[in-house]
Amino acid sequence: MADEISFDDFLKVDIRVGRVIRAEPFPEARKPAIKMWIDFGPEIGTRKTSAQVTAHYTPEGLVGRQVMGVVNFPPRQIGPFMSEVLVLGLPDPEGEIVLLRPDSEVPEGGRMH
Repeated sequence: MADEISFDDFLKVDIRVGRVIRAEPFPEARKPAIKMWIDFGPEIGTRKTSAQVTAHYTPEGLVGRQVMGVVNFPPRQIGPFMSEVLVLGLPDPEGEIVLLRPDSEVPEGGRMH
């Protein structure tokens, strides 16, 4: 069982929907990864990240896709790349990440409740 947190703790995590507007391979990463630039709407703007999602996605297939991400973590250096958002996903049966996204199109920047 996971550790319990308060509802106020949960509200501190800012999870938003964004649209991948650019994606490219990240050959410098230790494990296969893709660099993404994600538009989180006018309030947040575009943020970049890298993710180890090459088992299910190609850079070309990610462009235009909506994804969920935590936008209020501090930036993190990943090799030569600065990651500004944490995209969310779940492992498939083999442990490869499948990205979370809304079932229907929603406006970029919408906050998860």
